[in-house]
Order: sequence, then C-alpha cells, then structure tokens
Amino acid sequence: MDLGLRDRRALVLGASTGLGRAVAAALISEGARVAICARNRARVEAAARELGAQVGLSCDLTVPGAATGLVDTARQKLGGLDILVTNTGGPPKGRFADVTDEMWQQGFQSLWLSAVDAIRAALPGMRQQRWGRILLVTSTSAKEPIPGLTVSSGLRAGLLGLVKTLAPEVAEEGVTVNALLPGYTATARLAELGIPEETLAEHIPARRLGRPEELGAVAAFLASEQAGYVTGQAIAVDGGFVRGL
Repeated sequence: MDLGLRDRRALVLGASTGLGRAVAAALISEGARVAICARNRARVEAAARELGAQVGLSCDLTVPGAATGLVDTARQKLGGLDILVTNTGGPPKGRFADVTDEMWQQGFQSLWLSAVDAIRAALPGMRQQRWGRILLVTSTSAKEPIPGLTVSSGLRAGLLGLVKTLAPEVAEEGVTVNALLPGYTATARLAELGIPEETLAEHIPARRLGRPEELGAVAAFLASEQAGYVTGQAIAVDGGFVRGL
C-alpha cells in the first residue's frame, strides 16, 4: 500500500533512539522528508545520518519554550511541516509519596507543555494548507496506570484529553490528531525499569514484548493519506495488554 507520504515533511521528537527513532525510520521508508530531535547533539546528528533523515536537531524539551523554537527551525529546514510526532522519554519512576515538586514540574514541562508548545507552533501552517497529521506518542499508562510510575501515569492521561479536545476543532481543516499508546516494548527505557522480560510477557496476551518497528508502522499509517478519517483516537500497540474498553 502506498501511504502517500512521499515528500511529506515531518518532525519527530525524541527520535535518536527507541520508539521515536522507529517512527522516524518508518516515515523515511515511505519517502517522507524527516527532521528528528533529541537532547544530545552528537547522538541526534549520528542518528540522522544513519536513518537518512534530512536533519538532526538538538533540543532539550525540559526547557520552557524549547519546543516552539524547534518547530520553527524544522519548518525552515524542511520548507514547511505536514506531520508532527511528539515523543519524550519517561520521567523517573516513584510512588506518590516519593514524588517531589521538582519531579512534578519537570514531568509537566517535558511530557505536557512541550507537546502543547510544539502543536501550537505547528498547527497554523497545517490549518492554512488544510492538511496535517499530529501524533502524540504516550503510553498505555494513560489508560491503565502502572504502579510506581506516578508522574507518567498522571500526566499522560491528560494528553488523551488534549487529543479529544483538539481533534474536533481542526478536523474540518484536514488536520488529524491522534495518540499512540505503546505497551511494553523492547527499548532501553524498559531495560532501565529493571523488570525481567519473562515476567512482563506473562501478563501480555501476545506473550512477548513489542518491537519498536511495530509501533513505527502504526504511526506511519496514522500519518498517511489513507488515515484522513481517523482522528481523536487513542490507539494502543500493546499485544492486548490493556483490558479496559
């Protein structure tokens, strides 16, 4: 299937490794012109070369306003912007009693406000050209909170409310807004949590962890021409882990 992404201009946040990199790779494989960002300049520039991305941009999304400048730079480099994928690393784990004010504030900036700022910067151009795809990579914790991931579970659920609020406002103008909810996927982030893969697999109906490229494929479809009638949705890529409706 031709997804109609050739020469579409995309910005993928948090894309030097893990899920963001897999999304960028999927878009590039479909012929999109992609800018990627990450905090570490050397790492993101190396990733851009390896992936064949148009440009790798260094950006610290924990800094207020950084996402706005990032979108503006990507638009200049690409000559416009058709697709925005927001994605950030997960905040530190901790039970509610262990979470400090600083952890809440940093999580709010990196998970929530960076997405809002990036969308706010990208949306006017998409509305003007009457075509755009906005995709928020969150987590299944947005629907089923994960014990010990208090900041992540609390804030990511709010992003689903943002998706549901924004999507109907811009649907008539050819802009879709969706969320992707990755489940337990074989990434470095999962390894950091220190949970054995076998233990996790016992609780997943598919009996295995997800592969980053599986999430990338779903992201590419949601960014495609064919997915123009899919908006306001939260789509889990989780091997059946989320049991709720």
